[in-house]
Amino acid sequence: MSRKPTKTAAPKAAQKAAKPVEVVGQTIERALDPLASALKRAALKRADKSARAFDGAASSAAAATAKVDKAAMPVSPLAVPFPRMKPIKGLVMATGRAGFYKHERDDLLVMSFPEGASCAGVFTRHGVGSAPVDWCKRHLEATKGEGVKALVVNAGCANSFTGRPGADAVRRVASAVGKRFDCRQRDVMVASTGVIGVLLDDAKIVARLPELESRLAEDNWGGAARSIMTTDTFPKGAYAEAKIDGVTVRIGGICKGSGMIAPDMATMLAFVVTDAAISPGALQALCNLYTRNTFNAVTVDGDRSTNDTLLLFATGQSGAPKISRAGDRRLADFRDKLEQVLLNLAHQLVRDGEGATKFIKITVTGAETAASARRIAKSIADSPLVKTAFAGEDANWGRIVMAVGKADEPVDRDSMSVKFGPHWAAQDGLIAKSYDEAKMSAYMKKQELEVSVDVGVGRASSTVWTCDLTKRYVEINGDYRS
Repeated sequence: MSRKPTKTAAPKAAQKAAKPVEVVGQTIERALDPLASALKRAALKRADKSARAFDGAASSAAAATAKVDKAAMPVSPLAVPFPRMKPIKGLVMATGRAGFYKHERDDLLVMSFPEGASCAGVFTRHGVGSAPVDWCKRHLEATKGEGVKALVVNAGCANSFTGRPGADAVRRVASAVGKRFDCRQRDVMVASTGVIGVLLDDAKIVARLPELESRLAEDNWGGAARSIMTTDTFPKGAYAEAKIDGVTVRIGGICKGSGMIAPDMATMLAFVVTDAAISPGALQALCNLYTRNTFNAVTVDGDRSTNDTLLLFATGQSGAPKISRAGDRRLADFRDKLEQVLLNLAHQLVRDGEGATKFIKITVTGAETAASARRIAKSIADSPLVKTAFAGEDANWGRIVMAVGKADEPVDRDSMSVKFGPHWAAQDGLIAKSYDEAKMSAYMKKQELEVSVDVGVGRASSTVWTCDLTKRYVEINGDYRS
């Protein structure tokens, strides 16, 4: 679980002059806005349906697939099994133990990409940031996402809020990897997760590189997902195949995250790779576009991380034609499948929320704008009173109404309605005539719940996914550094 970081060691003048790589994608996204709106309406319906099917898998299977070590916590009751993931052409990876944890476990991941690979990224907007995030943002801007050759990820140390020494540690890691993979250090992406305020011992990573290089393989998704876990109780992965101009392409991704989850970009750490041939600009536009309603629409505890990173890579090895525009019609199926993968991963973060026992979908309708609906939905999802009511299986709709009002968004109290699953709690600003306490209590015992709120002032809507807040969350975070 990432805990808080540092600012880049680049000169202040350079920082001010640097244009975040996200801006490039956002500019393209605005140009594609009519397309984006239509895509989102259609794609999210399909993605949500697929995610439901994925999410409904038995949690017992997850326990069987998870590699549990002696320090592991009980697997979340909401866990899903790790999917069957085929190799992505052009990608090889390896994991190893650098020793950031006292107990025996892999805590280091290296991915290698072929010549000509593209990369895009979305990162935390946290005011503190971290050395790995600063590195990736700076060098993606410099390379425009072209020519990425490697990714190095460590768990157990966030290298955040570590000043210039932390930035130097990242540079030394990238330099060592660059020498081994015969590339420039700026072609190496770096990510870290763990305790904030602890300087990265880069020597531990550098010492393991020869071993990892000798063990690079195309089929190690499960090991990769386990190596980046912190307080996660199960490895998280998602996979899909799509057609581009009649050619099958693959999309695979892993992520980690359990607590400190309220992304304002992506997730704690997420790495998605496709063998499609997509230009960096188009890849960045897709990354920005589909992050909004996937990773940016989940919350566990309302705390945004300093290290949040989503990196999307395209190896170009599938044989499909190269696509240079995000709105290209040939990408229609790919866009749908990419969003499906991102949504699956985002849902798994919530399912592994520290101490979580309920998976909750919150939908707000009747808002003035989509942004307003999002803020209201997040206000509900992040409320400790709402979340503890879910933990206690109490359909306390008064707390929902409280959370709606504290969002300070336009609402019509006398038109507002609240529904738990199929059961009305309130309608037209009053307790519903059909309200049935027994039915409501029975519904609240389910592991997967839905809350729908109409605020009665417009036609905009938004959906956010969250989990409950239990005593276990306090225990995990109270003992985090013990």
